[in-house]
Amino acid sequence: MDYRRMPIEIESPEQLGYDKIKCNLTESSMPDMKFDALGVDFSDLTLAYTDHAGDPELRQMIAAEGEGLRAEDVLATPGAAAALFIIATTLLSARDRILVVHPNYATNIETPRAIGCGVDLLELRFEDGFRLDTGRLRSMVTPQTKLISLTTPHNPTGTALSEAEIKEAADIAEQAGCPLLVDETYRDMAFDGPAPLAASISPSAISVSSLSKTYGLPGIRVGWIISKNAALMETFLAAKEQIVICGSALDERAAVALMRRKKEFQAVALADIRRAFEATRDWMASQNDLEWVEPRGGVVCFPRIKPALDIDIDEFYRILNEEYGTYVGPGHWFGMDRRHMRIGYGWPKPDELAAGLQNITRAAARARRKST
Repeated sequence: MDYRRMPIEIESPEQLGYDKIKCNLTESSMPDMKFDALGVDFSDLTLAYTDHAGDPELRQMIAAEGEGLRAEDVLATPGAAAALFIIATTLLSARDRILVVHPNYATNIETPRAIGCGVDLLELRFEDGFRLDTGRLRSMVTPQTKLISLTTPHNPTGTALSEAEIKEAADIAEQAGCPLLVDETYRDMAFDGPAPLAASISPSAISVSSLSKTYGLPGIRVGWIISKNAALMETFLAAKEQIVICGSALDERAAVALMRRKKEFQAVALADIRRAFEATRDWMASQNDLEWVEPRGGVVCFPRIKPALDIDIDEFYRILNEEYGTYVGPGHWFGMDRRHMRIGYGWPKPDELAAGLQNITRAAARARRKST
């Protein structure tokens, strides 16, 4: 494994120091939940090794969200990041290739690269509304393709795949004889309601998700893998056992508490997301420097400074960060031009979001090059 630190982690707010940030628009989740909101009682919990596949009740509740799924089809993991790592290291080698949409959450690309796997990027284009072109997807599959990797709702653009698009991608994967990985971390935040779990659509599909983003619970590190392929799930379990043996008893107890009240927490989250999204949409309509593809889910968008504008991009970020204390996810976090930026609108409080968005407008105006 050839590990390299990723810019999105090196430059993350927790590494920079939250005390240095006035307006934090980098986060890709809802606000972090206070532990007491879960109402969890640990007094009777024995701090022993847990079921290696994950708490049975937790897995049953996750499986119940997909038609035809069973608890045996679910493997709990320490967050979605661990799920993606397990899948990549199980399915890929230096002799193989992965076909993955780009831009993307860095781990979906960097872990295969660390393995030495060939990485074929299916570019999502601003001009095409960041839509998945299934025709191009089909044409890019080769005999060496061992995994197809999609994300919906998508990070960083906020676009979402329809059920028909997921089914078509699953058909392509089945014909190629390789699994389809669908990162569904933002599924519960889809504006038009969640698409069916990919793993419930096709036996070739693998679903990955977590409680970190919608419910503001990154601190308990609970995610999961779902697949109907029993042999593959046994191998994923073997990988988990060699990495961590099992999950944390504390984390999984907290996750069960959340899942028992999931509808309650989700309703509050969706209402807050709608308000924050509308504020962001109103700001986009009020200014002339940035353009976007309007998101259809999640709590992030990926606008860009209009290509025709003569703006010093480095100076824009310097002013935004150093003078206004406002941070976004610059395009290079996702292997894209720095005119692009990921704006997380779900995490900041309304006043912080409003101030941060206005600071982007102010920084863009000040970074314009003067015509001579």
